[in-house]
Amino acid sequence: MSEKEFTEVRIMSHRNLTGDIWSMWLDVGELAQYCKPGQFINLYCNEGTRMLPRPISICEVAKLTKAIRIVYRVAGEGTREISQIPVDSWIKIMGPLGNGFTLKEDKAILVAGGIGIPPMLQLAKELKKVEKTVVLGFRDSNTFLLKEFSSVPNTKIVIATEDGSIGVKGNVLDAIKAEGVTGDVIYSCGPTPMLRAVKNYAEEQNIEAQISLEERMACGIGACLACVCQSKEVDHHTNVHNKRVCKEGPVFDAREVEL
Repeated sequence: MSEKEFTEVRIMSHRNLTGDIWSMWLDVGELAQYCKPGQFINLYCNEGTRMLPRPISICEVAKLTKAIRIVYRVAGEGTREISQIPVDSWIKIMGPLGNGFTLKEDKAILVAGGIGIPPMLQLAKELKKVEKTVVLGFRDSNTFLLKEFSSVPNTKIVIATEDGSIGVKGNVLDAIKAEGVTGDVIYSCGPTPMLRAVKNYAEEQNIEAQISLEERMACGIGACLACVCQSKEVDHHTNVHNKRVCKEGPVFDAREVEL
C-alpha cells in the first residue's frame, strides 16, 4: 500500500493520559512494518466541514500486532472531535509520512518538550544497544509517558519543569547542564524556541543534532508548500532557500535549517 493512499483503520484503544493529552492505538495492518521513528500520519476527521487532516507523530510501533500508537494534544475543534471517537470505531488515515530520524550507534541525548515528547519513545526503543539520556521538558507535574520511557533499556531519564515541581527547574538545556548530560549525537523534537536552543548547543559542543520541526501542515505530502522552513541550501523542488517540513522533514540535520 502506498503511503499516499487513504486507509480506514480500527481504533484499538483510546484514553485520556492527562489534561488535554490523549493516547490512541490503531490497528493499521501491514502499514506498521513501514513506520519509522520521527514519521507521522495524517488523521482525518469524520466531520465533513473539516477537510484538512491533522498530522500526528507516531509514538510507538508494535509490528507483531500490526498496530501503532499516537499521543496527541487537543488543540482545536478537529482534535477535540477526534478525542471523542470511541474504541472499535474506524477512522481514515494516510501514512506513514515524512522522513524520520537517522539512527546512529553513538551515545545519544534525546531532547523533547511538550507534544514533541511522544515520537521520542519509539526512537528510544529502536536505539536498543545505545547508551542514551532522555531529557524531557514539561510545564509542571502534569507529565505523561514517563513509565514507558523508564521501561526502555540503557536509558537515563532527566526531567525539567518550568515551575520546578519535578526534576530541574527550568528548560531542557538547564537540565542538561545541571545533570552533566553528555553524548555524541542529539535527537530532538518540540517547540521552535527549544529546537533553536538545541541547535545552538549542538554547535557549541561540536556534535551532530537531528531536529524534528513542528509546523502547521495542510496536505502532508509536499504538494501545497504550506509548511516550508528556511534552509541554508537551495531546495531542488522550489529553487529557493526552503524545505518542505512534511516531505524533506520533519526531521532535519540542524545544520541544514535556519530557525
